Amino acid sequence: MESWRIAALLVAACLSASASDQFESECYTANGEDYRGRQNQTSLEGGRPCLFWNETFQHPYNTIKYPNGEGGLGPHNFCRNPDGDVRPWCYIADLEDGIYWKYCDIPTCQMPGNLGCFKDSGDPTPLSGGYQTSNKLTIQNCISFCRNQRYKLAGMESGYACFCGNDLDYHRHGDAPSTECNHVCFGDHTQPCGGDGRVIVFDTKVGACGGNYTSPSAVIYSPDFPDKYRPGRVCYWTIQVPGASVILFNFTFFNIVDQTDMVELLDGFSNQVVARFDGRNPPRDIVNITADFVILYFYSDRTNEAQGFSVLYHALRNQAVSPVEEDDVGDEEDTSTVRPHTGSTTASQNGKSSLRYFVITSSPANMPGQWPGPGRTAGHSTNPRPSRQSAGQIHVRRALRLNPGSSSTDLLPSLCLRRNSRTTMETSALSWETNLNTSDLYGCFSPLMDAHTVRNAGLLLLGYKKGSD
Repeated sequence: MESWRIAALLVAACLSASASDQFESECYTANGEDYRGRQNQTSLEGGRPCLFWNETFQHPYNTIKYPNGEGGLGPHNFCRNPDGDVRPWCYIADLEDGIYWKYCDIPTCQMPGNLGCFKDSGDPTPLSGGYQTSNKLTIQNCISFCRNQRYKLAGMESGYACFCGNDLDYHRHGDAPSTECNHVCFGDHTQPCGGDGRVIVFDTKVGACGGNYTSPSAVIYSPDFPDKYRPGRVCYWTIQVPGASVILFNFTFFNIVDQTDMVELLDGFSNQVVARFDGRNPPRDIVNITADFVILYFYSDRTNEAQGFSVLYHALRNQAVSPVEEDDVGDEEDTSTVRPHTGSTTASQNGKSSLRYFVITSSPANMPGQWPGPGRTAGHSTNPRPSRQSAGQIHVRRALRLNPGSSSTDLLPSLCLRRNSRTTMETSALSWETNLNTSDLYGCFSPLMDAHTVRNAGLLLLGYKKGSD
């Protein structure tokens, strides 16, 4: 009789250890209005402590005026941006020249594509290409100006000046705190456009209408972002990562007007729609697609415009993992897994059992009512409110074999499960509970050897299934 044992690690798109550091951000808007982090002082070193939002009744923004968590306000003192300012801020107790609030310099609140704030000490300038000034400057106006001239970088300074270039040493004069790039853009007072002698630099891919992506991880923004997308936009982005078995899509920001404006994810080979989102049907969870080629499609009609979206994708590469056909769970053992780079066809080698990954697209306590059958589009449930099923029912969507001798699990952290009324999953980075209450789910293992995948609250947990005792 096979026993089930679970050990797990996080591989969610935005939390994956293999994702590039540049995507480990708590903000995906230019002004940090989406920041929900826990910094409670104006800067990490020597900053002023923030006042609690439920104790600032003498000021315009407090929990009495905004009792339902609007703008991220609540009984806490974390930096927030409830009024559409150029960056998160907070009230402070010690007045400075009558000022009772200050901006927060939050290192983790920098949208991907914003390369930072830098000093401009003159000759040579940080970006030495094209140049223009405008009393209607916005971040996207400058980015579009530079992108149309085929520059890779765009920089804004003093609210009205736009610089372009391909200079890899744009930081030659030194970095500057983000709070020194707080001059509002002359064309949009909610956006930061540098400062006096300070230039804020962006990648010109931000807000492009279309593009081709082959990197394992990236963030894609709606056209014209961080400005509102314009009416009549039709854009395609291709995401093709050779060797990937699954691509995860996490919509970190989503503001689409109605049903006539839409975002779709399509299988790149069949052009079959895997997922469709609009103003009435926003993405509610991470979407996983079992393919290495996906098309992201955006359409806006000729009447509406809105802030748009940002989506973080992360591809899980095959490496030592090879796809297998879908089958039932626990009914049969794998006896013919082939080890990579050798001629072996045995199921056990050097005392190691052959391994299999099972991809489950929801937690056992919160399963969709049914899965697409063979031949139908996989990886996304169109039911936004999954039906609840009894704990312990494991639904498998797809399987992958991990071959003996593979080193791809060497970096996996340990995880323990304690048998009690509520199974507790713990890693060094996270304590997480679920109502999973199956009696034979227990154990403590490191490193992970083979797995089934459970998704809940935007996390993927890989579990251990022992092949034989």
